[in-house]
Amino acid sequence: MKLLVRFLGSVLAILAAAYFVPGVTVSNFFAALLIAIVLGVLNVTVKPLITLLTLPFTLLTLGLFTFVINGLILWLAAAFVPGFSVAGFIPAFLGALVIAVVNWILHKFI
Repeated sequence: MKLLVRFLGSVLAILAAAYFVPGVTVSNFFAALLIAIVLGVLNVTVKPLITLLTLPFTLLTLGLFTFVINGLILWLAAAFVPGFSVAGFIPAFLGALVIAVVNWILHKFI
């Protein structure tokens, strides 16, 4: 049950990013569901490897480079899901930031 609530929170966060960030578009709710699944898979498989490879940059920037990695993961996920598009790196970075903030707020209240 808790996993389903977190998943739906991620879907809401993606829809919020599409609403607030120009350059991030979601065509329908099904695309938002699919992008949440793809983001979850990429965050489990690819993100730890990228984080490990960029550890010196992450340490040098005191962890702020992690936001860049999140933006790159969102941009990569847009390539796999039809109906979800990101116009460039800046919208991907801002979209990942909005997703992270909305997820954090939702998980604080749930």
